[in-house]
Amino acid sequence: MKRTCLLLTLSRGTHRQLAAAILISSGLGLFLPGCAFRTGKQPRQEITPLYSASSLEFRQSAGALLGPDFVSGNTITTLVNGAQIFPAMLDAIRSAKHSINFEAYWFVDGQIGREFTAALVERAHAGVKVNAIFDALGTMDMGLENLARLREGGVEVVKYHSIFWLDPRRYNHRTHRKLLIIDGNIAFIGGVDIADEWMGNADSPQHWRDNHYEVTGPVVAQLQAIFMANWLKTCGHLLHGADYFPPLTSTGPSLAQALRSSAGNANLDLMYLLVIASAQKTLRIENPYFLPDELTRKELIDAARRGVKVEIIVPGKNINQKIVGAASKDHWPELIQAGIKIYEYQPTMVHVKLLIVDNTFVSVGSGNFDNRSIQLNDEANLDVLDRDFAAQQTRLFEMDKRQSHEMVLDTTGDLHLLEKAADLAAPEL
Repeated sequence: MKRTCLLLTLSRGTHRQLAAAILISSGLGLFLPGCAFRTGKQPRQEITPLYSASSLEFRQSAGALLGPDFVSGNTITTLVNGAQIFPAMLDAIRSAKHSINFEAYWFVDGQIGREFTAALVERAHAGVKVNAIFDALGTMDMGLENLARLREGGVEVVKYHSIFWLDPRRYNHRTHRKLLIIDGNIAFIGGVDIADEWMGNADSPQHWRDNHYEVTGPVVAQLQAIFMANWLKTCGHLLHGADYFPPLTSTGPSLAQALRSSAGNANLDLMYLLVIASAQKTLRIENPYFLPDELTRKELIDAARRGVKVEIIVPGKNINQKIVGAASKDHWPELIQAGIKIYEYQPTMVHVKLLIVDNTFVSVGSGNFDNRSIQLNDEANLDVLDRDFAAQQTRLFEMDKRQSHEMVLDTTGDLHLLEKAADLAAPEL
């Protein structure tokens, strides 16, 4: 099996070189998505298709294997682009009465970063317990002023896997989660980081396209537990009680489970393989970093060959990680030859992380479709069984597809864009 390992390109210039130098000098290397680096001894093998994602058998198996089980009574509100996402998150922070738990990968100094800093500090001054886990690598550009304001303002801030640690191997394991939990009864999850790139309405190449989700109902306790696991790991003390785990009642119709994945506990990998094997009619994937390994590619090809309509949306020319986009294309010909449709989104960087199976099952969250997310990062996804919610996500997927060009093969087997009549102006949302 051909394996490719590449050095990870990081978010900002100065600390890219620093992180790479530390890891290379330690003989460890830092692996891109698509690299065969794996942790633990989890066996990976093809999963036999036994049932549909819409079946009770799927719900029982996914609940037991991925755990915790699906719980009913949830409302998931879709927020589209920064114009909707950031106001909803900031309003929720400002409404907090008891606790705020916040876990972020990328927090960059800028307009939106300063707004979040001010909102968190204001609530801490009001007596709300505010706790934040920031990835040490992803928040290198948050600015010393923001960090100082948070800590001096009463926010409990911890950096996840700091570079200043005796065992540099753990530096390759990042928290990539995007979690915000307010008073233990409102949660936010999705693909958005705290940076100005997500501002606006995907109306220019400088404003990224993304989805985020506001969640209420019993599944919020599961999302809170994901945050608590890293808080306990990082700080060594447990946050519990009614301020964090209040009684939760039904707020809506959706069945949902919170999926926690990390190095040595690759639930994201198992979820991907299980739902691909369970697809019978349609499989829609939208992801900014699409580098499935050999086994996952085989599962996708098998799905297409058994009649599943497989469609994938990825970034086009505006991708922020050019090396990832180039590496991804190496395996597109075999997917396209199997009947899988691949589309490149044109207007701006698309950062949406969305998986829809058989118009029934949806997974959203921080997980990318690559081995870094699967094997190295701490990730959090929300899995939902709800046809109405799936239909809403499908409409968003189709909206993005209309803003994309299909990739096809010419007579020599080379990739090129299939130019088509499409309205590439920013759609109304």
